[in-house]
Amino acid sequence: MVAGLGFGTEPLAPFAVHPDESLGRRYPEPASPTRTPFQRDRDRIIHSTTFRRLKHKTQVFVFHEGDHYRTRLTHTLEVAQIGRALARALRLNEDLAEALALAHDLGHTPFGHTGEDALDACLAGFGGFDHNAQSFRAVTELEHSYAEFDGLNLSWETLEGLVKHNGPLTDAGGKPIGHHAERGLPVALLAYPDLYSLRLDTHASAEAQCAAIADDIAYDAHDIDDGLRAGLFSLDDLRPLPLIGGFLDAIEAKYPGLDRHRTIHEITRRLITAMVEDVIVASVNRLAELRPRSSDDIRQAGRTIVTFSEEMAAVDAAIKGFLFPRMYRHPEVMRVRRDADRVVKDLFGTYVGHPDFMPEEWRSNLDAGDDVALARRVGDYIAGMTDRFAIQEHRRWFDDTPELR
Repeated sequence: MVAGLGFGTEPLAPFAVHPDESLGRRYPEPASPTRTPFQRDRDRIIHSTTFRRLKHKTQVFVFHEGDHYRTRLTHTLEVAQIGRALARALRLNEDLAEALALAHDLGHTPFGHTGEDALDACLAGFGGFDHNAQSFRAVTELEHSYAEFDGLNLSWETLEGLVKHNGPLTDAGGKPIGHHAERGLPVALLAYPDLYSLRLDTHASAEAQCAAIADDIAYDAHDIDDGLRAGLFSLDDLRPLPLIGGFLDAIEAKYPGLDRHRTIHEITRRLITAMVEDVIVASVNRLAELRPRSSDDIRQAGRTIVTFSEEMAAVDAAIKGFLFPRMYRHPEVMRVRRDADRVVKDLFGTYVGHPDFMPEEWRSNLDAGDDVALARRVGDYIAGMTDRFAIQEHRRWFDDTPELR
């Protein structure tokens, strides 16, 4: 048993984000008498139109049809479950970790990363496209459900965690760093007037770090699961992988003749458990070194606190190194990717050339001749589409829509 481990009944750690210390919302609202700010954020995310669309958005393209492959929604729910488990163990604010996990993929396009790459290419001359930035844009601008504001008016802490899903965006002087160093900050972020109030040069809260590493854990486990079930690779192909090969040997020794379906499930459940427990132990050790007394101590730590140990990070890298060529670049997957790429690019060209083909609310308030504003508006419209709506729209304007299967 790890010393100081939480089970949901203990008080929050001093370095957790405490709801009564929230920095509030961009548009002030009366406090809820029954919910904390982060419970309220979670509920707004779940009830949003953007969240519901995740049900019909691709997670990873597999060429079989089937009801049991992950969608962007089921992936999101798995991330939320893992994120809550990590937050609970570390005595962090579970509601904030859950809200961030539920919101982290709201900006994804139809057709998974294929759609993102296609839309980024279409918008290359207009600021590009980044799905993390689009998630932020969805909750600050694109949701139009509330009478008094655009977006969901989420708390400062949730916006901070969402914008820093991959860590700090700038150095202390405001210069973009990491993968933003070459292209600059995404246009979708820069459109937010209060962006720099989110302290882009620091790490996010420990709760946000729980959601981020939960995303990696869920990806590894369910992509192995989906890839095996789709026949993109075999159980024997996994034997050379660290950790997973040992799991497979142990399962076969303990359960001789176990059917393939149960074997796959045993591998994925053991992988999730091992990764979650590794993050907990590694994070507890880092916290013992840092001895933080507030959530700001986590933000100012200069490194990620809630993440894998070095040993598990190597396992994670090996799994991703295996999945990239064997799943994400599998010939059948690539064939479908090419078709999806064409659908997105065809739609983009169509709407830019004929803005009147978009619904009235998407073409209103556009200045004639403002090519940048038009391109960004079309990008927002396509990014919000589900897979099936994008295909349906393509069929409206084209006679050669691919089957995408």
